[in-house]
Amino acid sequence: MAAINSGLTAYDKLIARLPTEPKTWLVTGVAGFIGSNLLETLLKLNQNVVGMDNFATGFQHNLDEVSKLVTLEQWQRFKFIQGDIRNLEDCVQAVQGVDFVLHQAALGSVPRSIADPISTNATNISGFLNMLVASRDANICRFVYAASSSTYGDHPALPKVEGVIGNPMSPYAVTKLVNELYASVFAKTYGFKTIGLRYFNVFGKRQNPNGAYAAVIPKWASAMMLNEPVWINGDGETSRDFCFVENAIQANLLAATTDNVDAIDQVYNIAVSDRTTLNQLFESIKNILRPNFSHLNDYAQIYREFRVGDVRHSQADISKAKNLLGYQPSHHIEQGLVESMDWYVKNIKKL
Repeated sequence: MAAINSGLTAYDKLIARLPTEPKTWLVTGVAGFIGSNLLETLLKLNQNVVGMDNFATGFQHNLDEVSKLVTLEQWQRFKFIQGDIRNLEDCVQAVQGVDFVLHQAALGSVPRSIADPISTNATNISGFLNMLVASRDANICRFVYAASSSTYGDHPALPKVEGVIGNPMSPYAVTKLVNELYASVFAKTYGFKTIGLRYFNVFGKRQNPNGAYAAVIPKWASAMMLNEPVWINGDGETSRDFCFVENAIQANLLAATTDNVDAIDQVYNIAVSDRTTLNQLFESIKNILRPNFSHLNDYAQIYREFRVGDVRHSQADISKAKNLLGYQPSHHIEQGLVESMDWYVKNIKKL
């Protein structure tokens, strides 16, 4: 299936912007899903990368996989720090000599935050502030951080536009909104250059399928392959703007390297501006996997009650990211699912 953008790839755009000498990038949460994908991309672009992770939700096997996908010379450009963003000293150490920060470290999951709001707050707010302070003091060129579509809360309008939000519906949503507020204050007070990326349901290779707080796509893919039940919260007509990880990577690279002054100190929706219901998602994953798993011919989902803290529908307006960053999603959900399922089929027994 062809990518939806036939123009310049994110790699092309980044290469065009980079100076001759490689830059140094800090990726927090580098052993996690998005962090390890960013690491892989940056090393393949012959950049220098510092990565920090405390392995709370990241995994050594993600780093091991990246090491096998790049050359030895590229891998030697990577420096790993086992540290925690809740510790200011770790943050200060990590930003030394760094040009760009891609801050991905967080405790995700709405249900996790409802079960344990204190830990979510400590990582997502106190940890975020530590990274801001350390990066400001180190004169980082650009601080790009993972924001969240959960910030839109209970506002019913679709598609979601950056300047119009509702009330948060979970402790997690509160923390991601506070991130945006802190970034804005640091821009106004210190002239510190930040860009927030409101991710909409990012998925792709190396996303963990295990545990109580696993995201829906890897969790369902794993369940289907292992012939375990798939549970759908509600009636299955809840919808999301699922965003393949390559689109999120592109957005991070563009945000870090843009020379458009109007693009700085902003937040952007990162998605594909589409909606897929959970029922549609279930059928898509099943149809992709069915040729390799015959038991899926008679496989059916199981419905249960709606989940506390979930919004009913979500879809992004991505015109701001297109206009100011040059963002153009390269993958729609179907192509992203095909690539993701290929990875899960090959790796599910290792996870």
